[in-house]
Amino acid sequence: MTHPERLRDENADKLHRLRERDPDLDRLTGHVRKFAVMMTARHGDRLEDWITGAEQDSLAPLASFARILRRDLDAVRNGLSLPHSSGAVEGNINRLKMLNRQMFGRASLDLLRKRVLLAR
Repeated sequence: MTHPERLRDENADKLHRLRERDPDLDRLTGHVRKFAVMMTARHGDRLEDWITGAEQDSLAPLASFARILRRDLDAVRNGLSLPHSSGAVEGNINRLKMLNRQMFGRASLDLLRKRVLLAR
């Protein structure tokens, strides 16, 4: 999961030897690195080419992942391209679920409502 340039020398050497021994792992590493660049640099415009390459490769799990991405191509492309984030919404949902779990079986919906409104 570490960026290749940030690997310690011994780990970079191990990865290099593994990739030399296993051509499937070598191809998979290439696909994963291209996908990581798309994610971190917001290059959603490269997604279609990446999916096509992954589907044409003989790595079945990778091809399956690519087919799943193709099902909702516009949403995935936008997720890889746009600077928007649903982090704030996800945080609120997480907070509400935590409150609900704390009170499960102990209180009514009215008390849950009051806790949600007063917790801010």
